[in-house]
Amino acid sequence: MSRETLINDIGEWLIDQVLSEPDIIDMFQQVCARLYGVGVPLSRARLTWPTLHPLFQAETILWRKDAEIEFEQFRHQEEASDEWRRSPMFYALENGLDMLRRNLDGPNKMLDFPILEDLVEQGHTDYLLIATSFSMSKVRNTQQESGLLVTWSSDRPGGFSDDDIAALSTIQRRFAAACKTAVQRRISRNIAETYLGGYAGSQVLEGAIKLGDGNETKAVVWYADMRRSTALADTMLPADFLELLNDYFSCTAGPAIEFGGEVLDFIGDAVLAIFPFAEESGKTQAIQCATMAMEKALELLAEVNENREKAGKVTIDFGLGINVGTFMFGNIGVASRLAFSVIGPNINEVERIEALTKVLEAKALVTQEIAAQDPENWVSVGEQQLAGVAHKRELFRLKQSADQPTEKPSKMLEDTDLSARNQMTH
Repeated sequence: MSRETLINDIGEWLIDQVLSEPDIIDMFQQVCARLYGVGVPLSRARLTWPTLHPLFQAETILWRKDAEIEFEQFRHQEEASDEWRRSPMFYALENGLDMLRRNLDGPNKMLDFPILEDLVEQGHTDYLLIATSFSMSKVRNTQQESGLLVTWSSDRPGGFSDDDIAALSTIQRRFAAACKTAVQRRISRNIAETYLGGYAGSQVLEGAIKLGDGNETKAVVWYADMRRSTALADTMLPADFLELLNDYFSCTAGPAIEFGGEVLDFIGDAVLAIFPFAEESGKTQAIQCATMAMEKALELLAEVNENREKAGKVTIDFGLGINVGTFMFGNIGVASRLAFSVIGPNINEVERIEALTKVLEAKALVTQEIAAQDPENWVSVGEQQLAGVAHKRELFRLKQSADQPTEKPSKMLEDTDLSARNQMTH
């Protein structure tokens, strides 16, 4: 069978990938392995594409013929790094080049970028960069138009032949079609999970997009609200207040996510999070994770306020309520504008519980079911009337002073295996 036929077979396989839901990392690995298998002298290949993600602006995959494939994400930066500016990729993008080639050995050897010197030391003899654009909007604040860049390297003496380059160009075009599908799906999931949370985002992507779609969910509910927010907003410069809000959210929303919770909403300066569990057997772990998130939030509050005081900035304070129950988790709103949220009497109760932290001068208040998991760390404040709720609820506060964060990890924090905190059934 001729190599041309084998190359066409790879192209046909890639068309099948377009019609499926390919994993971009596995697909790139297979493309490189298949090209190498039909005689294209590949020794190294790197795929790079821009993405929409709150933390990362680009993603890349590195394939080498004798090593494990590597996936890496690059964080957003105010300014491009010197390493990036001195790369062939940056040069190609800045000059609108679809292709850039450099011989790495022989009389036409050209090492005008630092990365090429490294490749020579690693034994590579040829370097080929091919850019393929997508008909998608440009990703904001990136140097790269929507599309992908692939660098192909060879370690064969003399490097790539003309036939090799023709084969790589043909395959990359078909590969880009499959990548476009995969990249769009990754971006859709990033956006859904960023704005809705992991669980709600996955529900929406799986088709729960009609008014009323939802299901009953058991969860520990975690509600934090910032103190003096109205007064601070009225007296601080907008930029300073925004910085304060982000410090506050890092103390509250950050630990909730870290310990396996889902932040469902930012209600002004309040944070509503849940720690779901499917069966009663999972309730204990959900309570433990929510309590550890509370302890971490109070530790962070002390650290953030210490730094803010040193900088002469206004300090932060907040109250926290934790409750547990069964809720309806699904779409509410109108048919053309929906929100995925939790509704139910226990949600109203946890907001009222948090409100009592101001009256009782407590950092956190929890219900009896929460406190029972770690009774040594909680003390009852008696039955309390919750605004708008017919029956009273016994509430518990931390045993240490309400004005101080936890000085030592609770027994629960010491006994719980942190590696299991993200294994709650969502």
